[in-house]
Amino acid sequence: MPTQPRHDTPLALPVLSDGPEAREKCGIFGVWGAPSPARLAYFGLMALQHRGQESAGIVTTDGEKHHRHVDMGLVAHIFSAATLNALDEAAHARTKTGKPPGGAIGHNRYSTTGASLLANAQPFVGYYKGGPIAIGHNGNVVNAAELRRELEEAGHAFSTTSDTEVILQLVAASSADATDALGAAMAKLRGAFSLVFLFNDRVEAVRDPWGWRPLSIGKLPDGSHVIASETIALDVVGATYVREVEPGEVVTLSDKGMASRRYAEPAKRLAHCVFEHVYFASPASRLFGRNVELTREKLGERLALEAPAVVDMVVPMPDSGRSAATGYARASKIPYREAIIPNRYVGRTFIKPSNEERQAAVRLKLSIIGEIIAGKKLVVVDDSIVRGTTTRAKMDQLRAAGAKEIHLRISSPPIRHPCYFGIDFPHPDQLIAHGRDEEEIRAHLGVDSLRYLSVEGLLEVVGSPTVPSSAYCSACFSGDYPITVNGELTKDVLAKNC
Repeated sequence: MPTQPRHDTPLALPVLSDGPEAREKCGIFGVWGAPSPARLAYFGLMALQHRGQESAGIVTTDGEKHHRHVDMGLVAHIFSAATLNALDEAAHARTKTGKPPGGAIGHNRYSTTGASLLANAQPFVGYYKGGPIAIGHNGNVVNAAELRRELEEAGHAFSTTSDTEVILQLVAASSADATDALGAAMAKLRGAFSLVFLFNDRVEAVRDPWGWRPLSIGKLPDGSHVIASETIALDVVGATYVREVEPGEVVTLSDKGMASRRYAEPAKRLAHCVFEHVYFASPASRLFGRNVELTREKLGERLALEAPAVVDMVVPMPDSGRSAATGYARASKIPYREAIIPNRYVGRTFIKPSNEERQAAVRLKLSIIGEIIAGKKLVVVDDSIVRGTTTRAKMDQLRAAGAKEIHLRISSPPIRHPCYFGIDFPHPDQLIAHGRDEEEIRAHLGVDSLRYLSVEGLLEVVGSPTVPSSAYCSACFSGDYPITVNGELTKDVLAKNC
């Protein structure tokens, strides 16, 4: 069975940069009882590839043991037809006893806790008193270090630096004396966690009581159910959207169909991540009760009202600024032009380049159409600025191509505070807006004017009668965290406790 990583993964052409502006979160997928669960997981992960490009994996069960295949890189590079066939054959072993096929869970990773190592690639597989258990996680558990110390003192050994292994070990520990081991373990976690678990007889999906990360349920034409981080994955595998997994809920998929139970009541102060609407989620997805594309367009419309400019055209920063730029142009009645063209065949790297290499990398990733912008006054719309290094390089490119004026408009507020709940924002000192006002940032970026969307404007746009603005977490903008975080959390916090 496919248990070892492939080593023939093609190398992607690198983007040389001194650090990402904002790193993706993870994507998770689960299915039970479908004819080809591994292939469904594969297509689900392909649809969720934007949520993480570091590693990916799929686990299936034959009813007695789990079969796992993970590797570093993109989904299409990790899984071959032979690998998926083997994983599906394992799931079909149950049919020999008259049962439907088993299930599968899948995971795309971009690390927010734990180093970028194959050992940290998910799903993880472990064991509890009932047999094997696999887990895929999207989020960040803020009390993971404390829980790990307690488990180590009780004799549990750890092999990774990921908070996901802490959750897995916690379930195993709870299975010794709890009727609902999963629910008992979940009740001890604090922070953001949307999870899928694969047991020998079921898939279970969990969402934290604050509802930080999206997690949706879909139904396939054959009657089986799937779980996915975003609804775009449901669409891709041909599933009909049913509903979101509720905060504090466990949803079980098994031979009996779908069932639900609560391990906790929803938090009094919900904390849906507003940055999902700003940047992370696919424009085709629906989350927290709203379509992402339409929400981003409305953010652009609100930005045009708050920060108008007298210019010749609205230019989106691809790809993340395109939706907001559409709304800005529509509201301002200024012509919209695609003048910055991305190279979609450029990958990523984590090396630290020289200034010359960095400039070449920016030119490689984005090409400016000088004939469109030369001598023109531009409003350039992007979704956010994190470090500012990449943004400044892009503005330099526009100047070199002949832009007369550059007025930068951002469809979210300044990011001044770290995120502890699943976004790998850098240390506050590396956030360009931390300790700087708008004029200082403008001067650093070298633009003629800079305006951000207000926090009030952002929350008014994303709020709705079913999901009010008070249900969103906007702590990275405001510093108002829904729960208390003790101590400084960093990406390698668990590695420090090894």
